[in-house]
Amino acid sequence: MTVQEHILQGIPTELPNPKPYDPTINHAPKRKEILSPEEKKLALRNALRYFDKKHHEVLLPEFKNELETYGRIYMYRFRPDYKMYARPINEYPGKSTQAKAIMLMIQNNLDYAVAQHPHELITYGGNGGVFQNWAQYLLVMQYLAEMNEEQTLVMYSGHPLGLFPSHKDAPRVVVTNGMMIPNYSQPDDWEKFNALGVTQYGQMTAGSYMYIGPQGIVHGTTITVLNGGRKISKNGEGLEGKLFVTAGLGGMSGAQPKAGNIAGCITVCAEVNPKATETRHSQGWVDEVIHDLDELVTRVNSAKAKKEVVSIAYQGNIVDVWEKFDAENVYVDLGSDQTSLHNPWAGGYYPIGLSYEESNEMMANNPELFKEKIQETLRRHAATVNKHTAKGTYFFDYGNAFLLEASRAGADVMAENGIDFKYPSYVQDIMGPMCFDYGFGPFRWVCASGKPEDLAKTDQIACEVLEEIMKVSPTEIQQQMADNIRWIKGAQENKLVVGSQARILYADSEGRMKIAQAFNEAIERGDIGPVILGRDHHDVSGTDSPYRETSNIYDGSKFTADMAIHNVIGDSFRGATWVSIHNGGGVGWGEVINGGFGMVLDGSKEASRRLHSMLFWDVNNGIARRSWARNEEAIFAIKRAMEVEPNLKVTLPNIVDDALLN
Repeated sequence: MTVQEHILQGIPTELPNPKPYDPTINHAPKRKEILSPEEKKLALRNALRYFDKKHHEVLLPEFKNELETYGRIYMYRFRPDYKMYARPINEYPGKSTQAKAIMLMIQNNLDYAVAQHPHELITYGGNGGVFQNWAQYLLVMQYLAEMNEEQTLVMYSGHPLGLFPSHKDAPRVVVTNGMMIPNYSQPDDWEKFNALGVTQYGQMTAGSYMYIGPQGIVHGTTITVLNGGRKISKNGEGLEGKLFVTAGLGGMSGAQPKAGNIAGCITVCAEVNPKATETRHSQGWVDEVIHDLDELVTRVNSAKAKKEVVSIAYQGNIVDVWEKFDAENVYVDLGSDQTSLHNPWAGGYYPIGLSYEESNEMMANNPELFKEKIQETLRRHAATVNKHTAKGTYFFDYGNAFLLEASRAGADVMAENGIDFKYPSYVQDIMGPMCFDYGFGPFRWVCASGKPEDLAKTDQIACEVLEEIMKVSPTEIQQQMADNIRWIKGAQENKLVVGSQARILYADSEGRMKIAQAFNEAIERGDIGPVILGRDHHDVSGTDSPYRETSNIYDGSKFTADMAIHNVIGDSFRGATWVSIHNGGGVGWGEVINGGFGMVLDGSKEASRRLHSMLFWDVNNGIARRSWARNEEAIFAIKRAMEVEPNLKVTLPNIVDDALLN
């Protein structure tokens, strides 16, 4: 059968042959044993309901074996035989261009070059799933191929509830992931209910079909490293010869070495998983791989002396690197960590002193001891970071829950007041006041034609739009504009594309709307094919996350999640092609609520109307909330937005004199 016929078939009526486990693929670790005997039966009943009763006798022992061997039922037998990648939009079957665009994005999320654990349908972050199993994938692709413009597909944590009547201006797909009753949102609840097959962890852009490979975060990482460098610079010096030490090469953390190169520093990034290191090195996202600590010290000292711009992957544990650099007096200018510590007990962070294989075995078979080892490592990790910061290193938490989990492990990471962390979140210090409060966040687009020349044209269009905006931009956002123009001009030469022909840059609502409008006009002229707009959930208004996106909210409301809910509801009736709302994300299950969207531009007047209506709201509802929290930059930005849009009228805070309170 052709790929199109496979998609239209959905779940096959006759069972395909079983597929062997492929050891060459980077697989998810075995999940811990958490279900009771009765719950295991329930998990099997839940899995078998996707299939005709005549197949149950054959599939039951197979699914039982998967549950016992891997801790989940992935239904490997039903994994498609065709190559998984984002095809040009006209190669997908269907009645709706919008639905075809979503199929393209789903397949991009599962592309072997993009996904962290493709056979387990996990895109990044160790547990960020597009779907729970392959039956769900097959059904969703079939539904999208059948969908017309007056239907909406409703997604229930990876499971397609079905197509429901709606209207052409409604979202084509509505996605929820992991939306638990609050008292059932602890880490073990995810383990249990995911094993039962009734919920999933969608991360941010995995379960919302908007991941674009490590490029998706490399721009934000570049901005963070550049501005981290500016915080420590003297007399306007750059990052030449300065050392940035961090960890994590799997999933989105793999963007760090590329960002370090673009920012112009020396980057050392440790990674325990050899397959992740090999992938990033083969893709050109890290320049060199070193396995020996003495060799690493020699290489870094040489790079410092020559002021090289180079990225180095250390194959091993990051704690060994920090301790070795302390012992050898290797000065670290910038330090952070981007391992998946939102998922510390299931492969997001690995203990020192054990091999990768030994750790995975202990994780599955002795989870309590594994947790002890992790927490012991976190204490050592924090202790050696403290030694470096005493020498002058600028260390920041990269929103991966490093400080949160270190504090829970009893590490020395708390400030003297016993409430705050001794190191800032990068959002508190950099991204919040410099970007999010002004409305700048990760605007994305994908060229649905699959043509590199279309991407080059959109890069040029975006650059021209930004340069025009910058001519009349206020002083407060000139640096942000300049950084983004520098970024987009270097996008082609930095070879950022992995998977779909996609791009990202940080823009405010004015920039997003004007770039999108220019794209839509280019599509109408026939200069380029359709374009899919989106963003990371890590943005101005899509995410409520007290230890990351909203960590610079100081009015006591950072633990509320109204903004994310407002955002996704507002996007849904203002023209988004699909919307998503998730529990979990980069900082962990139960720690964040985040929402996202996708929007298809097809050159039509309807698309122009939708983009103006939705993109303005998608940014400014977050600025309004940040303004009400008394963030000065956000107050400036929302006043400016009200001057532009007469129908916008936002409640502004009255500032209390501190002397009066004291």
